[in-house]
Amino acid sequence: MLNIFMVFGLSAFKGLVSTTATLIFFVFLVFAALLNWMDIPMIWETSFGQAIFTSPSARIHHEMIEYPLNCSNVHNLTQKCPDDYPSVFEPEESTTATCPDYFRWIHQDLKQWKSSGITEDAIERGIPSTNFRLVIVNGNAYVEKYRPAFQTRDESTIWGILQLLRLYPGRVPDLDLLFFTGDRTRIMKREYKGKGPNAPSPPPVFHYCGEKAALDIVFPDWTFWGWAEVNIMPWEQMLMAIKKGREKIKWEEREPYAFWKGNPRVAADRVDLLKCNLSDKNDWNVRVYKQDWGKEIGHGFQQSKLEDQCTHRYKIYIEGATWSVSEKYILACDSVTLMVKPRYYDFFSRSLVPMRHFWPIHRKNKCRDLKFAVDSGNGHTREFKPTIPPKAQRVCDETAAFLEKGLWTEFMVQSMVKSPSDKLPCTLPPPYESRAIQVSLNAKEKITKLVETWETE
Repeated sequence: MLNIFMVFGLSAFKGLVSTTATLIFFVFLVFAALLNWMDIPMIWETSFGQAIFTSPSARIHHEMIEYPLNCSNVHNLTQKCPDDYPSVFEPEESTTATCPDYFRWIHQDLKQWKSSGITEDAIERGIPSTNFRLVIVNGNAYVEKYRPAFQTRDESTIWGILQLLRLYPGRVPDLDLLFFTGDRTRIMKREYKGKGPNAPSPPPVFHYCGEKAALDIVFPDWTFWGWAEVNIMPWEQMLMAIKKGREKIKWEEREPYAFWKGNPRVAADRVDLLKCNLSDKNDWNVRVYKQDWGKEIGHGFQQSKLEDQCTHRYKIYIEGATWSVSEKYILACDSVTLMVKPRYYDFFSRSLVPMRHFWPIHRKNKCRDLKFAVDSGNGHTREFKPTIPPKAQRVCDETAAFLEKGLWTEFMVQSMVKSPSDKLPCTLPPPYESRAIQVSLNAKEKITKLVETWETE
């Protein structure tokens, strides 16, 4: 098994301004809150063409006092935030484990602001590029919205942060945060490169994905708290359903083909994938299905249940407009993931390694590479105190959960943190050194090229 990550000290980050360090701590808490939820099976290589699947052990739940939603004023416009939730974090367990390697990318994503720091001016300059601003002061969250988000991405993201405040009460520092909820990366490096040492620093904007040419700070996507518009449950419930679904058919007894189902209209690469489908002329060992969401909405989502899509030995991950939320669901299905070479990444995918966690597929030769894979498998300068914007309104679980009705509210209740955590978050690993990052990238590229050689031969 390849071991491409190395441990380095924190000396490179001495002198890091306190606001940037605070931001690191915030992102760390977000990742730590999701850590127990990830529980995604990974492919670990044994010998060529063979794979085994591993999954973290089940969590142990302790008896805790729960604090449900206060719905007393839900039918009028006087819904207020209650004051009975604990304000101090008092875990029962004092020991901590080291966080997974993907936590180390937190340092890299915030390295841009190491010398300049994060100023209020940088925040203000970022407003035109964002959907909303979220300020945390003394453990309370306040939101000011600037432009509409697609569907309820903004509300779900805000809900996730509210759950973080409930999970670690009193531990989340005062913060001033900007969020962009669209698909494409927003803060591009080319707009700030080569403008001299006195040039303004880029605004720190949180987003669901990043890429090599962008400075977006990656943040868990909205679907971890449910995507009501397409009937995808919050992650914890969705994962349980997928686990149950994947146990129905053993891997060896599943359809010996590569499966993909989704909306092809959002990306040229997906349209190209359609050419690999079964036809009168070719059988590339691929079975592709178009997802008609309009039809699904009308028929109660009976043909789009993710827990019913673990029926093939291989599942294809291919990006949409940018990265796709489907990645985690595909990895969770206990099938071999065939990943068409991605351009974008989310908060955990940079630590995925080809032939350990997925089989790499070249963009230009999708059909040939997919057939080969299936055949082979079968055989921030200074600290400033955040101020609440004049137009911002305080948000809490009670004000957020009832903004929408129906399935959205149901998902919010399902994904709500009902009591503080009984244990400390894991320990944040040190940042990568530049050389370690390059070694990691070179190793991934070497493995990918090796697979391409196999395919060519």
